[in-house]
Amino acid sequence: MTEHRDTSLGLQDNTELLHRISARLSDRFAGIFAAETVERYVLESYTALARTAKITSYLPATTEHFASDRLNALAKSKGAIASGVPEVLFVCVQNAGRSQMAAALLTVEAKSRIHVRSAGSLPASELDPAVVAVLSEMGLDLSRNYPKPLTDDVVRASDVVITMGCGDSCPIYPGKRYEDWEVPDPADQPLETVREIRDLIQDRVKTLVDSLTKETTLS
Repeated sequence: MTEHRDTSLGLQDNTELLHRISARLSDRFAGIFAAETVERYVLESYTALARTAKITSYLPATTEHFASDRLNALAKSKGAIASGVPEVLFVCVQNAGRSQMAAALLTVEAKSRIHVRSAGSLPASELDPAVVAVLSEMGLDLSRNYPKPLTDDVVRASDVVITMGCGDSCPIYPGKRYEDWEVPDPADQPLETVREIRDLIQDRVKTLVDSLTKETTLS
C-alpha cells in the first residue's frame, strides 16, 4: 500500500483522535471560537498535512500544533487576542529549507520580542537534512519542525511577510510590510554551500530584528 493511500485512509482511522484534539482546542479557545469552527480547522489542518506527510504516525501531534497556531493567527487577525509583539511570517516554496532556517534563526535572535511563523506554497514531506544539519551545528534542534502549507489566516495575522523564492503565491493585504529576500535555495547543495546560505540568512535576520525592535520602541 502506498503512502498516499495510507494518508487517505488516515482521516477515517483517526476520527476519534481528531475529535479529542478538537475538544482540547475548543476548551482553549472557549469564548473566541465556536466548537464547530475549531473542529473545521482541525479537520482542514489534518487533511492539508496528510497530503505530504512522510510518517503518518506524527500526524495527530502536528495537526494539533498546526490547527492551534492557525486559530491563534485567526484570533489575532480578528482582534480577539493581542500578540503584544510583531508577528513575522517567512514563506518559501517547500518550507523545508530557507523559511525554516530564517524562522529558527529569528526565534533565537529575537529573544521572545517577535513571534515567528513559516510556511510553504508547496510544502515538502520533510525538512531538508542538510538544513537540519547546519542548524544543529549552531545548537538549534529542528527535529520537531515540519513543513506547513501557507494559509490565509497566518498571512492576515502577520505584521511582516518575507518571501524567498515563492513568487506571487502569497496574498497581499494592506497595512503589512512585505519583503522579498533573494536567498539561494539550499536544496541538493553541499553542506558548505548550505552553511553559506545559513550565514546569509542570519545576517538578514539580525538586520530585521534591529528594524522591528526600533519600530516597537518608537511606537
